[in-house]
Amino acid sequence: MKEMLLAAIVGFFLIGSASAQLQGDVLGSHNLSPGGPSQVQGTSSAACLYCHAPHSGIGGNTPLWSQSLSVQTYSMYSSSTAQNSASQPVSGGPSSLCLSCHDGTVAVGTLVPYGTATITGKMPSNDVFGGNLSASHPFSLNKPLKDSPYLVASLVSTQTTADPTKKVKLVNGTVECTSCHEPHVQNLDPVSLEFLVRDASNGQLCLSCHETNPRTVNGNSNPIALWSTSIHATSVNNIAGSAKIGAYTTVAQSACQSCHTMHNANGATGLLRGMTPPPANMDASTTSCMTCHSGGANLQQPIANIYSEFTKSTGHPFPTDSNMHDPNEPGVLVNNRHATCVDCHNPHSTAQVGTFLPPPNVRGSQAGTIGVSETDGVTVVNPVTKQYETCLRCHGSSPGKQSLQVYGYMPMWAASAPDRLNVISQFAATATSSHPVMHSSTSPWPQPSLLPYMLNVDGVTNSSRTLGSGQADSVFCTDCHNSDDNREFGGTGPNGPHGSQYSHVLERRYEFSQVAPASGPGTPIQNLFISPSLTAGGGNSGPYALCGKCHSHSNILSDASFKPGLTGKGGHFTHISEQGFSCSTCHTAHGLGAVSPGITGERLVAFDLKVVAPNGSVPVSYNHATSTCTLTCHGFYHNTDGSVTSIPK
Repeated sequence: MKEMLLAAIVGFFLIGSASAQLQGDVLGSHNLSPGGPSQVQGTSSAACLYCHAPHSGIGGNTPLWSQSLSVQTYSMYSSSTAQNSASQPVSGGPSSLCLSCHDGTVAVGTLVPYGTATITGKMPSNDVFGGNLSASHPFSLNKPLKDSPYLVASLVSTQTTADPTKKVKLVNGTVECTSCHEPHVQNLDPVSLEFLVRDASNGQLCLSCHETNPRTVNGNSNPIALWSTSIHATSVNNIAGSAKIGAYTTVAQSACQSCHTMHNANGATGLLRGMTPPPANMDASTTSCMTCHSGGANLQQPIANIYSEFTKSTGHPFPTDSNMHDPNEPGVLVNNRHATCVDCHNPHSTAQVGTFLPPPNVRGSQAGTIGVSETDGVTVVNPVTKQYETCLRCHGSSPGKQSLQVYGYMPMWAASAPDRLNVISQFAATATSSHPVMHSSTSPWPQPSLLPYMLNVDGVTNSSRTLGSGQADSVFCTDCHNSDDNREFGGTGPNGPHGSQYSHVLERRYEFSQVAPASGPGTPIQNLFISPSLTAGGGNSGPYALCGKCHSHSNILSDASFKPGLTGKGGHFTHISEQGFSCSTCHTAHGLGAVSPGITGERLVAFDLKVVAPNGSVPVSYNHATSTCTLTCHGFYHNTDGSVTSIPK
């Protein structure tokens, strides 16, 4: 009888806060009555009394509070990009009330007026936070709030959110648990039964505070400005229940929740969910991506398996513990071998590639990313408009570059800038010769070996990419560095330089001529391919298949651009078919990064100094006008007068 009276009194006091929504079992799992829906149950049938007390409860500003408050000191969320820092929740404040049960340090049912109630069961582990709130959405923010490009302007200017239902609110000028949660009603969102203040499908709850339109604040641009058209906001791909991503059916409905979780996130910074258990030596952002992009069963409709690409012979490596990704890191990445998904992709902006735009335009999969300008190798471009601007974050002026053995043999070109790994000078319009990556083709020389179309990875069929009539206007970095089974060129795998069975993350086979290290430059070449297969792809690709993607091997071997020498046979035919040299002996694949006094700079001729040696006191040289080279190679002297003589044994 006493419990019934107390319940009636509490109900009277709570009508205003619950807005008369207590008809039926709307309390859901907050109803701890015997036989109720909660995993935690007490012996009293007065559901309200487990939180509230009409008399003798906790005083101050609390809403007649019954449950003992926690005295826990919390580790709060922090991030290098966060403008607003979190403070300890005020004791007795709205978040403190929630934490009196949900930090797990005070037993449920430890009631101030009534003593400890008899409780059975326990809360699910994901609803218990302990003292570590660093992996939960920040709240109890220090006031006044500071503006940020990814926050709606009204949040700071008028302390109001952009929620049209007016349910998502700041509490006393800051974010508290009750900004997002209505503790008295579990099913305001009928799908995600998380006591949310409104329907949160399609990211509506998150977008009450987070801006998806372009904004610039203090010179910083909004990184989620293209969200509404991104694939993660529009995908109708179904999420499998086993993924435990949430209650929504599709990626679009889950929206932010597909990658983020508001409490107990695997990756604290960014509140990222991820693979369980998380792979070793993989940063949190990449782990989050691999939740769906690893070929698993989390999505009911299969998508490209990115994770498997990284397991191939060469690929962009995951960071180690010493160079993890930071969302506030500079445009020019300084950590060696630092490569995460978000270095090249913005998950809030990335769009599915339905049409392959011509070079150098960035594809939709890299929309909204930042890059580096080729003009100086330092200026940040945000967002990128050209694909190579993203590549230059690492492959330009970054001081952390290294040539690692895992990626294969690295030539040493006779015409090279001091930083051999900086591709800016190699592809620059001022380079004496280069593949047209950072500029349109400006070569005055005809290109008789160019095919009308780039060949698909089978090495036989034409792709949709034209090369023009004798001139290639421009090409992508990914026309050479690409997954070996990429979809753009007829394969079934993902596009982009994620991983390849070939060295240097090359799309197709390309062998580098080498000499025995003990013998040194000028000595016979070791990896000879006499009358090699010249197939430009497929299962029986030749050693120069990559070149054959754009260049006709038959034209090259007919010596349309390398006339017959002293033997009466063409120079290309002699060197490639009879003597088994690779293109790499004489030609650089990128471009001449510097002017060499002895090399006139045409046709990408730069010579690998690990293979060729000077001819006596005469440095390695090449004169396009006279079609002569001076050097020592494969046991022969190439002399200044164009003659070739054997080295005496």
